[in-house]
Amino acid sequence: MIIFRYLCRELLAATLAVSTVLLLMVMSGRFVKYLAEAAAGDMSTNILFMLMGFRLPGFLELVLPLGFFVGILLAYGRLYIESEMIVLHSCGFSERRLLGYTMIPALAMATLVAAMSLYLTPAGIKHGSELITVDKSGNEFDHLIPKKFFTTSGGSAVYYAESLSKDRSTMYNVFLAEQGASGKVDDIAHQTVTVANEGVQKIDPETGLRYLVLRDGYRYSGAPGQRDYRQMAFSSYEVLLEVPQLRTKSEEQIQSTSTIDLWRSDDKRERANLHWRFSLPVLVLVIAVLAVPLSRVSPRQGRYAKMIPAVLLYIIYLVSLQSVRGAIEDGKITNPASIWWVHPPFLILALLLLGGRNWLQTLSTRSTNSGATALPASAADTENSTHD
Repeated sequence: MIIFRYLCRELLAATLAVSTVLLLMVMSGRFVKYLAEAAAGDMSTNILFMLMGFRLPGFLELVLPLGFFVGILLAYGRLYIESEMIVLHSCGFSERRLLGYTMIPALAMATLVAAMSLYLTPAGIKHGSELITVDKSGNEFDHLIPKKFFTTSGGSAVYYAESLSKDRSTMYNVFLAEQGASGKVDDIAHQTVTVANEGVQKIDPETGLRYLVLRDGYRYSGAPGQRDYRQMAFSSYEVLLEVPQLRTKSEEQIQSTSTIDLWRSDDKRERANLHWRFSLPVLVLVIAVLAVPLSRVSPRQGRYAKMIPAVLLYIIYLVSLQSVRGAIEDGKITNPASIWWVHPPFLILALLLLGGRNWLQTLSTRSTNSGATALPASAADTENSTHD
């Protein structure tokens, strides 16, 4: 029990250190991306830290397996370099027992990764998407300055407001100019000018599209230089601020779907995402078995001798899973459960690395025993010849 606590302490300390460094690297890159969007006016700075909090489980489900894998290599590699593991093996502590001790924290780590991949990550992505949608619904008005022209995010319209209400929800004396608003494709010569006493912004909860609702005004449309301008008076008029794009269900929407809904779905992309979520905990268990033989180093080799090949092997493992998942989503592979065929080769490789060491030790023991048995016989022959 003392050895188990010692190994767990070394392993978890190394895993925590590596995972912290990896997490800071990943989060800093994503934070810079969000910060650039906020600087461009596409996102409010008030939601940056909340958005990073919602995305945190998605980062951890990919960082923790790699951190745990490298943690095993570092922790056990130090024990081999400082000859602590050699002393343990000399006292009867077998490598099979070491693997059993390693699988206990591996099961705990797999459970944590499963909780994130199956529940926390989809929920975080969903809440993050809702937060961005709500922020964008008021983003135009939050940065609106009275008596100054502003361009919509799509760049197809320019609007102006003489003043705003105290809660910044209503514009007064609104001017709106639209380019190519005739309804014809690529009709950039057609222009529409709308003036209204007031305007409010609303968002469609189903599509997420933003509309500017104008009240009590006039609308003038036509081509410059021609006389066929049309004038229309209205009491209420809605203008689409963002052009809708016809597309299939986005990857982010699939990732935000709950695991239960993915289980009930027959869509190949959603089924592939479901198998991916269940594959991450299995990945943790396989790399734990793989890391134990890869952590064996001699004092002359150094602590980091097998680090680069081991990390490359992990990258090949993860990229293979993602490649099969992408092939399923693209329709190149018809069976979504094909992602499970990626795990057995790496598990077999880990068992071969473990069994190969034990097989060599068995051969060495047998040869030593046979030599020790032959030695007394030769000594007896020498003694008999002496008496003769």
